Amino acid sequence: MNWEIIDTHAKQWVKEAGEKIRLSFKSTLNIETKSNPNDLVTNIDKEIEQFFIQKIKEVYPEHRIMGEEGFGDKLHNLDGIVWLIDPIDGTMNFIHQQRNFAISIGIYENGVGKIGLIYDVVHDELYHAIRGKGAYINEKPIPKLKETTIKESILALNATWVVENKRIDHNLMIPLVKDARGTRSYGTAAIELVFVATGRVDAYFSMRLAPWDVAAGAVIIEELGGVVTNLRGEKLNFLSTDSLLAGKPGLHQAILNDYLKGGQW
Repeated sequence: MNWEIIDTHAKQWVKEAGEKIRLSFKSTLNIETKSNPNDLVTNIDKEIEQFFIQKIKEVYPEHRIMGEEGFGDKLHNLDGIVWLIDPIDGTMNFIHQQRNFAISIGIYENGVGKIGLIYDVVHDELYHAIRGKGAYINEKPIPKLKETTIKESILALNATWVVENKRIDHNLMIPLVKDARGTRSYGTAAIELVFVATGRVDAYFSMRLAPWDVAAGAVIIEELGGVVTNLRGEKLNFLSTDSLLAGKPGLHQAILNDYLKGGQW
């Protein structure tokens, strides 16, 4: 399998999609809700996903596609080559801010991440990795991740998880937040994952993410020596939603052992 050729095609399509999104900024968005009033989708999300599906099917008809907006294939396994696509990760930011969102594409073979592409459209920054060949911002290599401690760390997490909520015992998170140097929240898993990859934050948590939210970022972080699991320390299942802990080596294990053990994740 020539992953460099697949990577070249994917990058070309991501850049084309990014230009389509930038051109949409002046147009009026058709905004709909999905699972709840804050789970938003626009006509642009749908158009960009359909754009990718058309391009992929033209060149790689044997490849399968899992897309957030549901235009791809219905998958019950990850056999063969599968593209996991989020056409706009951070739709709420896209609508409200016209920044802090990204295109995210992970390309997997038999469940193993081979290519990760995350494109920060507004800043024209393409974060990309091919397994075993390093990770880059545009054409600049990203350094390997170094170990750090909780006390020196900035953690990316939503404030929801440290106040009373239905999903978890927030009391387990409070000591972790108190011990960290600081916390941040950007409202898009793709951006927060590349911030872990580049060391802008040291770890990122979420309680419930879909496969297309994390598939690309996992490839990039793991290529740099970081660790990506669910909050139970298990390998991610890219066929269902799951919790997420992505972090620097050493720090990831310390968070699991010292803070998250015993939690109902």
